[in-house]
Amino acid sequence: MTGFDTAFWLTCGAIATLLILSAFFSGSETALTAASRGKLRSQADKGSRGAKRALDITEDNERLIGSVLLGNNLVNILATSLATALFTRLFGESGVALATLVMTLLVLIFAEVLPKTYAITNAETAAARVSPVIALVIRVFSPLVSAIRSLVRGVLGLFGVKIDPDSHILAVREEIAGALQLGHSEGVVEKEDRDRILGALDLGDRTVEEIMLHRSNIEMLDAEEDPETLLSKCLESPHTRLPIFKDEPENVVGVVHAKDMLRAVNRVIRGPDAQPDGLDKFDITDVAMEPYFVPETTTLDDQMREFLRRHTHFALVVDEYGALQGLITLEDILEEIVGEITDEFDIDDDVTLTRTDDGHFLVDGSMTIRDLNRATDWSLPDDEANTVAGLVIHEAQMIPNQGQVFFFHGFRFEVAARESNRITQLKVRPL
Repeated sequence: MTGFDTAFWLTCGAIATLLILSAFFSGSETALTAASRGKLRSQADKGSRGAKRALDITEDNERLIGSVLLGNNLVNILATSLATALFTRLFGESGVALATLVMTLLVLIFAEVLPKTYAITNAETAAARVSPVIALVIRVFSPLVSAIRSLVRGVLGLFGVKIDPDSHILAVREEIAGALQLGHSEGVVEKEDRDRILGALDLGDRTVEEIMLHRSNIEMLDAEEDPETLLSKCLESPHTRLPIFKDEPENVVGVVHAKDMLRAVNRVIRGPDAQPDGLDKFDITDVAMEPYFVPETTTLDDQMREFLRRHTHFALVVDEYGALQGLITLEDILEEIVGEITDEFDIDDDVTLTRTDDGHFLVDGSMTIRDLNRATDWSLPDDEANTVAGLVIHEAQMIPNQGQVFFFHGFRFEVAARESNRITQLKVRPL
């Protein structure tokens, strides 16, 4: 065939070179967009210059994708044009259809599927290797890509679409949470590990109001009671720190530590200046610490930092009017990360969740929705209420009577026990 001359072979070589460039651009795009920035950061910290350059490139994904796609389309269109001219020269008008078929197969196999398959299975390694060349491509195409980006943003703006180049930074927490959930569903991540990490991530989004001990359950000491009664209550209590009030529980005047109280009592009974009636003259407010009040809207993250800064573990929670709402401890916050923490003084019969033989869960009404979700892997919403009882009251728009049954959020709720206006126990099961 007369067409197999020098021009033919030069054209074939040019097409092969362009296909190699197309494969490079396709693989680079996949590698740089699929690579984990966390893994690249780890490699960069170990001295990898390629990983550091890949991190810099992926800071602006819009510019990266624009440059790579521009290069990829240029070489693909040029390769197709050369192939069409070559096949037309060899086979006449039928060469156009033949060139389309051949180039589609070549581009699909060698310039798309093959390089992208490699890149997605070796994303971080490939990203580090191609980063020097891609950085140069971005620099060369930068003026044209900037013009294209402005045009694209203008067109998207007509449809009300806003482009935020920093959105990937804001989505890091969601990405971590999604990866943990996926890992747990596939059996790679243990439930306990998932709950700990998610608990730590959520501290900045949750407030002390959600996990505080409500004021109705706070054990307090009346400063007006006689010293022997106060000493007996302090010794019988499972808690180390107890708030002290005067006249009414709302008027908290201090917080006493059991060890401080015992030391003071020991001094007046067995100390150098001990007297037979020393205990009668003992004033508990003399050994009480000043109460530490925090707003109920304080986030758990901020409160934990404040506990560490103040070297204290105990705070009283007040609302916007200064009224006492509850108390929170450092242990309460840590339990949101590591789960329930118990010691030899905790009450064993304080069980908030048990499973019955008929598949129901007996749930304490004061149990938080988050704790219930954590224990059962459910996903009940906690936007409108903190506790399970609060969720039922919110959905029912009333205080239900014992025995009433409700169906919402894909679950069956039955009021098992009620005291006054409080729902104390519920039977819950998924539908």
